[in-house]
Formats: sequence, structure tokens, C-alpha cells
Amino acid sequence: MTEPEPFGARLRSAMDTRGPLCVGIDPHASLLHDWGLDDDVAGLERFSRTTVEALADRVAVLKPQSAFFERFGSRGVAVLEKTVAEARAAGALVLMDAKRGDIGSTMSAYAAAFLDPAGPLFSDALTVSPYLGFGALAPAVEAATAAGAGLFVLALTSNPEGREVQRAAGADGATVAATVLRHLAESNAGARPLGSFGAVVGATLGDLSAFELGVNGPLLAPGIGAQGATPADLPAVFGSAARNVVPSVSRGVLRHGPTTTGLRDSAARFADQVREAVG
Repeated sequence: MTEPEPFGARLRSAMDTRGPLCVGIDPHASLLHDWGLDDDVAGLERFSRTTVEALADRVAVLKPQSAFFERFGSRGVAVLEKTVAEARAAGALVLMDAKRGDIGSTMSAYAAAFLDPAGPLFSDALTVSPYLGFGALAPAVEAATAAGAGLFVLALTSNPEGREVQRAAGADGATVAATVLRHLAESNAGARPLGSFGAVVGATLGDLSAFELGVNGPLLAPGIGAQGATPADLPAVFGSAARNVVPSVSRGVLRHGPTTTGLRDSAARFADQVREAVG
């Protein structure tokens, strides 16, 4: 049986050919309204289909936010399944933004839901939370490795509330965030051209030189666009790791819908700005 190509290698290729950009699929009620859609399953489906049709054949990564689909119950999850399948079929890598984190058999079940290639929600990567201990993510790490998928682990998030946990120091003096980054570097050791286990690091956080961001894996960087960060900020925030940054933009692109031209032009501008900033 042929081993699947690792997510890190697939992501590096997609970033090099399509540009280093992740566009979120975040069907907020306000965005549906701005697009002239009702805040219901029909509006959700139209919004998601339009975004996929506009972008899945040209951006490196699409990132559906699971919560905005789950709020409609089983019918919303059915739309999410279709969104994932159609985006992957069109060539985009799909990062499921679900931020799952638990222990034992429960973590294994979350991994099966999103990282089993036979499942209807199988995604190329999944966001996960390490705050029950990095070791508790082992079922997701194992499932991702077997499937050629990836993980993005919360490390230094852009929300201000995150500091009280992420920058707290343990008995060894290391912060929680630094410990997460160390574990990721260990998980990616020896991977070429890029490891499959990345960190979520906010683009709005300013100078992060106190942290070792060189984990040999991708760095998902939310905060570009509506949250105030710009592509030009990336080198100052990420330093020598900037080439492995996957900037994540949601409202900054989505507000230019519902026309496919508006979405495509906006995504292309962001991708060009990122290329110019990080080389």
C-alpha cells in the first residue's frame, strides 16, 4: 500500500504554486445578510458554494469554521460535508477549524471524525487545542500521520484572553506556548520540505522574537485583514520563520462577495501582498 504524501509536503507545494494564503469560510449571520442571504440553511449553502466555486481552484487553503455550520444542526453539518468535498475536489487543501481537544477515546473519536479518509468530514488538516496536555493529542497526531493529514495546534493566539494561559510559565520556567512550540519541533524533526504539524500564531501579536517559531512546520497566522494586521507585518512578527507562515484571511476577502470576481480579486491581492512581504 502506497504511503500518502504528507500534509507538510502538499502544503509547501500548494503555497509555492498558488501563493501562501488561507481563506476562511466563516458564514457569520452578518456576512450572510451583507450578501443578501437569509440566516438559514439555504443561505449557508449558497454562501459556502459561492466561496468554494470562486476560490477552491486558486488559493492554497480553505478553512471552514465548523461552528458556523454546526449552529444549524444536522442540515448545517451536511452543508459542511459538501463544502469540504467540493473544495478538495477543486484542488484546495481544506483546514477544518474545529479546535478540538480532549483525552483518550474522546480525542480518538474527534480524530476519526476529521482525519479518517473514509469519513465524510475528512480534511487535509485540523485545528486542535493542547490545553489538556500536548500528549493528549497523540490520537490526532497518529491519525494525521496515517492519513497524510496535518494539525495546527493553538500556541500564541490573537485573542487577548489567550495570554493568561499561553504565556503562563511552568515549574521549568518555560511558558505554555514555548512548550507547545517545542513539542511541535520535535514532532516535525527530519521532515522535508516541511513538517505536517503546525502552530496557530496570531499575526497581530507584534515582536515574537522571545519564542522559537522555527518548528519546521507551518504557522497559521490569523489576524490579517479585519483584525488589523497586514501582510507587510509578517516579517517583523515571524522573523526567519516568515516563509512558513500561512496567513489566514476571512472577512477581509469574504466582504467582497457575493460575486466570484470580487472574492477572487480580493484573494489575489492578499496573496500578492504576502509574496511581496515574505519573498
